[in-house]
Amino acid sequence: MENNFFDEEAGVILGLGELRVGAYPMGTIGLGSCIALILHDQRRSLAGLAHIMLPESRGNTERPGKFADTAMSVLLEEMENLGSVKCSTTAIVVGGASMFEFSASSLNIGDRNIAAVKDQLHEQRIGIEYEETGGKVGRSVYYWPEGKGRLIVKRADGTCIAL
Repeated sequence: MENNFFDEEAGVILGLGELRVGAYPMGTIGLGSCIALILHDQRRSLAGLAHIMLPESRGNTERPGKFADTAMSVLLEEMENLGSVKCSTTAIVVGGASMFEFSASSLNIGDRNIAAVKDQLHEQRIGIEYEETGGKVGRSVYYWPEGKGRLIVKRADGTCIAL
């Protein structure tokens, strides 16, 4: 694998709570309890990526990429505006680590984010093509939507997965 495998000039690195849709490379770094949700339409070589921080918006629409419920609907809408159809869309879900020890499971935002994203995907009838969630290690994600899509997940422990 090349040392400089992601050309930031040709692609986009998203920050916390951001989302993008396009046919260009995209990624997000420093996922702890956050989720990288990638929706991919292979037929169109089109993808949407959201760096989701929290499970639900509770009416907050200011930054839709920040929440599982609003990120999903905006990604789907923007992809449909570019010619995508939901029936040819699959998902990749990465992140949701438990970065800290909690005595109450309700405080584990990583698990809550994973559950919220999976609920949204189930509600929208979108299948998960690849999932790497949970654990205690942060991750970074890089995605190229061309064709079947190409994914690289770099873990904070130094391991790397390329699909």
